[in-house]
Amino acid sequence: MKSLALALAFSLFIPAATQAAMPASDVIGQAVEGFVRPAYGDLAEHAAALETAVEALCKTPSQDALDSARAEFGQVAQSWSKVELIMFGPIREGNRLERLLFWPDRKSIGLKQVQAALAAKDPDAADADRIAGKSVAMQGFGALEYVLFGTDSGQLAGSEGAYRCSFGAAVAGNIAAVSAEVRDAWNRTDGFAAIWGSPGPDNPVYRNGSEAVTELMGVFINGLEMVRDVRLRGFLGSRPEKDKPKQALYWRSQGTTASLAANLEGLHGLFRASHLTDALSPEARWIAESIEIQLTNGAEAARSVQGPVEEVLADPARREKLDYYGTVTSSLSNLFGVRLSGEFGLTAGFSSLDGD
Repeated sequence: MKSLALALAFSLFIPAATQAAMPASDVIGQAVEGFVRPAYGDLAEHAAALETAVEALCKTPSQDALDSARAEFGQVAQSWSKVELIMFGPIREGNRLERLLFWPDRKSIGLKQVQAALAAKDPDAADADRIAGKSVAMQGFGALEYVLFGTDSGQLAGSEGAYRCSFGAAVAGNIAAVSAEVRDAWNRTDGFAAIWGSPGPDNPVYRNGSEAVTELMGVFINGLEMVRDVRLRGFLGSRPEKDKPKQALYWRSQGTTASLAANLEGLHGLFRASHLTDALSPEARWIAESIEIQLTNGAEAARSVQGPVEEVLADPARREKLDYYGTVTSSLSNLFGVRLSGEFGLTAGFSSLDGD
């Protein structure tokens, strides 16, 4: 995956139209305090609740306990979807990103490994301490979704699902542990947040404010591209016969559209928290207003689409809402990558998620 190349003209974040300086440290500080830290805190809290729910299921199997664990999975997956587009910083250390979500997995590597572990009753896969040493494809949301929603998952409601539940508890524990690690790393006063928020010539990562704000803008531009071109178009074809419903993230748990909605809700929260609107001239405020409206509309459209992916794609009304979601993300890419970038004196270089 090639990263977006962005260049800023000034060491301070200065809108070209107004020349009213806004220090990069203020922009980044607002983003971290207003969104990043709370979002990772929410993820860690929900992940801990998921771990507790799966452990309770293993201790006293029942349909109610299984339903509770499945509901908690949906909550954690949405919490993750809100913050997952921040693909730098502590999440990149120790393969944490891949350990939480190994996707796209076009060759079904994770599925095959999880199925093999279940068939062999691999003791390491069912151990909370040792699973962290297994393949990253077996440690995160994809693995746990199959355990809770995949073939024969109904066994979890009875004693015959004992090993499967132990495996699920280990994965849930790993998700909780990684989530807590990332939360704690962002909360450290001398950690990555301090590095990102204090650019300068002695900074080992961000030599000036331009580079620091570039990182923030990349979340929006690269994130929208990924959500549209990889997440949505990975299963939504140009016409029905080209659809690939089982390529949709969270299709087993029917959480695909909720995740797509949460992706935009996360970007919306980050946009508001960073107060980028305050740096715009009155004449350019329409850009921010359009961004706000379209982020809201796109998320609402995705949230209104419910049901199994196969049924959604076969229903013209629900399919139209997914098409609208794609249109909105394309418009947002223009608003962030061209309009907003232009106001802030940015130039966006080549960006591609899939190739040259």
